[in-house]
Amino acid sequence: MSAVVVAARRTPFATAGTTLAGLRDHDLAAAVLTALATDLTACAAGEDVPVAEVVAGVGTADGNPARRAALAAGLGAHVAGTTVDAQCASGLAAVRFAAAIAATGGGPVLAVGAESTTSRHDDGVVPRAAFAPDGFPDPDMGPAADALAARLGVSRADQEAFAVRSHARALAARRRTAERFVPLAGVEHDARPRVLRPEVVARFPPAFGGTVTAATASAHADGAAGLAIVDEVTASRWGAGGLIVLGSAALGADPALPGAAAAPAVRQALRSAGLDLADVDRLEIGEAFAAQVLACSRDLGLDDADARLNPDGGALAVGHPWGATGAALLVALAGGLAPGQVGVAVSAAGGGLGVAVVVRARAATQGEL
Repeated sequence: MSAVVVAARRTPFATAGTTLAGLRDHDLAAAVLTALATDLTACAAGEDVPVAEVVAGVGTADGNPARRAALAAGLGAHVAGTTVDAQCASGLAAVRFAAAIAATGGGPVLAVGAESTTSRHDDGVVPRAAFAPDGFPDPDMGPAADALAARLGVSRADQEAFAVRSHARALAARRRTAERFVPLAGVEHDARPRVLRPEVVARFPPAFGGTVTAATASAHADGAAGLAIVDEVTASRWGAGGLIVLGSAALGADPALPGAAAAPAVRQALRSAGLDLADVDRLEIGEAFAAQVLACSRDLGLDDADARLNPDGGALAVGHPWGATGAALLVALAGGLAPGQVGVAVSAAGGGLGVAVVVRARAATQGEL
């Protein structure tokens, strides 16, 4: 049995330490979970649909935010909570697990990714987690992006052009993107998208000694994103539209070049779905760094400006709340795919991890979520 995403929401993303800084991971997640629970009730036309479980992805684990968020959202003490820490791929990892659980028919499962980088650390400095054990390469992500760009010949100019395009696309899609937002703390829009001028971006100094600059690296952000997932029989009974989960993959690659794990994950996820890249209408690649996106897209044979690639911009423009970004990629697919179209979301993470999910949009037979 397949799983179907029947609702998708996220908060606006705020630069770390600003408008959402007073909220903890589970506060951010709870706001999204509450909205998803309301969407479920509407989708089921008033049918009682108690949530079975919450699976949360966080980039820096702190206790069990999934359980705390489920309680804070008022879902009931009976709702289980499981937290997944896969760094920047946490949100997508949570979706993979939630879809597998939901496909068994045990009841709706809510997958949520959340990140508050400042609430746990008064000085705003988040301790660097170890991505690999002793004896293995474990670079910081910025130098790793520089190394990936050098290895694959991704120039600074190409990275800058991609970043300019990400901001422009995010600004153009701002109104449409906000249709799935859960306003929080008076924040109704992503804080960071702006008009980037190539001549200005070209003056930025290297951030890590190579070709990556502040303009081509994503900013730390606070926010949450989530999806409500049910089995296909339930979705069909409700007449719900949404996203059918066709396949997924998680695989490892060289921890020295963590960004290189994304393209193999896409290929494996597509094989699990019985598809290839020519079948894909929209590809959402996590934009931790422009170099990372271009390494993945070029490995897959795409042009840098391919219209299918992050058409509404990405983390370079809106910020990168580590645990939430992966789930936000699927929120973008939920809002951007027409019925019958296929989408892929992929994130790479520290330690050399790639996680990808393949979906197909389906039409609702009663209203639209």
